[in-house]
Amino acid sequence: MRKLVPFTIAAVAAAFVLTGCTVTGATTSFSGVPDEHAVSQESPADDSGVQAFWVEDGAALAVAVSGSSTCPVIGSRINVVEPAGQGNTVSIDTVPLAADQICTMDYVPHTTVFWTPNSVSVAEPLVVQVNGQSVTLPVK
Repeated sequence: MRKLVPFTIAAVAAAFVLTGCTVTGATTSFSGVPDEHAVSQESPADDSGVQAFWVEDGAALAVAVSGSSTCPVIGSRINVVEPAGQGNTVSIDTVPLAADQICTMDYVPHTTVFWTPNSVSVAEPLVVQVNGQSVTLPVK
């Protein structure tokens, strides 16, 4: 299934670019990180547990958050905080976990993919904020 994700993302991205629509919800979510063949650029890995990736040549943005495999952090919406030329920053809303949910103590990445918003640029570093953490994705 992961092999089909890059082709699906590219086809749907092209359709939205042609129609001028902006989708703020997640397009897909999966355990692990994006396939290296789909990644155009990635943020450096650090202790925050958050990493961002330009995928499909910048048409989409993947955000991986490490945590419990039974209680993964899943993105639900992408918000433009500052558009290109004014900071190029997005924030990711996440699906809240139930207060009584029991989670394992492992530490694995879970990735959510979003279409790249029209008002951000792949030609500038992109700041991605998730749950109080921030990473900078280099220029594609």
